[in-house]
Amino acid sequence: MSDTRKEKSKVDHPRHYNAHPSGIECIDVVEHMNFCIGNAIKYLWRADLKGDALEDLKKACWYIEREIERRTKAGGA
Repeated sequence: MSDTRKEKSKVDHPRHYNAHPSGIECIDVVEHMNFCIGNAIKYLWRADLKGDALEDLKKACWYIEREIERRTKAGGA
């Protein structure tokens, strides 16, 4: 595989986004959610697949807390 194809693969279909046993790619799920919920799912999805799992779990919590705050300010779910 050429270097250009390898780089494109890292951008288009990173392994940590589509390594789920179902074969489903993360973006196919999260694109149907709002930004904060989708990002939380993304970080949960990849927590054990890329880098520091605790960091990804903390990032997911940050997005969840932000969504809770947004909904609280808006007057509910």
